[in-house]
Amino acid sequence: MSTHDQVMIESEFGVPIPGAIVDESLWARTGLKRLPLAGPLDFESIFGRVAPLIVELGCGNGRYTLLSAIQRPACDHIAVDLLPVVIRYATRRGNQRGLSNVRFAVKDAETFVAKYLGAGSAAEVHLYHPQPYHDPRERGRRLMTPRFLADVHRALTPGGLFVIQTDNADYWRYIRRIMPEFFAFEVRDEPWPDAPEGRSRREILARSRGLRVFRGVGVRRDDIVLDEAIRRADQPAPPRIRPRGPERELDALERDG
Repeated sequence: MSTHDQVMIESEFGVPIPGAIVDESLWARTGLKRLPLAGPLDFESIFGRVAPLIVELGCGNGRYTLLSAIQRPACDHIAVDLLPVVIRYATRRGNQRGLSNVRFAVKDAETFVAKYLGAGSAAEVHLYHPQPYHDPRERGRRLMTPRFLADVHRALTPGGLFVIQTDNADYWRYIRRIMPEFFAFEVRDEPWPDAPEGRSRREILARSRGLRVFRGVGVRRDDIVLDEAIRRADQPAPPRIRPRGPERELDALERDG
């Protein structure tokens, strides 16, 4: 078997997982087993080179990060999720595809951006389907806040990209209101051309159940004062976010794995 031979392709809901399992002699080590107590991370040391950094927050089983790492070998990728079980899936897939330009770690998105991404360290930050927390008592757990956007803005290079999508219409209206305070924001109506059936497990499931997926790309604004942007984005208060019928079914399916 040559070094380029691929021995198996996986699929999920009938959609192939990006890449293929290669010969075991070519496997990589993509797991960051333990993050240091203090940040930021030294990505040159982690990857052994200087390269543009692509970050995925709440990466789940790693579908998008695998795709991007395969398509963009000149870029380094780090992806995090709070759930160890999904990071185990993502790490195994990254290892078996021999992706030396990928690292996966267990960490919540808010802490990772604030503590482990240095200023101007990331070329892109991707966030697919953050949990909207429908219960008003859990509103404070939502990730998309002005403070979080300020941290993403700080972590991005000038001209860096923040890519966001959700299948909740109320959350999307809120996101569209606060994003322009920090980013030149453009709504994208069509699926991503690199993954026409979905960049994430959630997107594939949402579309299969007739849910509309809302997508947008923000370019880091360099003409703002962050404290003022946070103050403006904090008014008015975040809205009530309601689940639709198909979304409730999908939430239940996601919880059941």
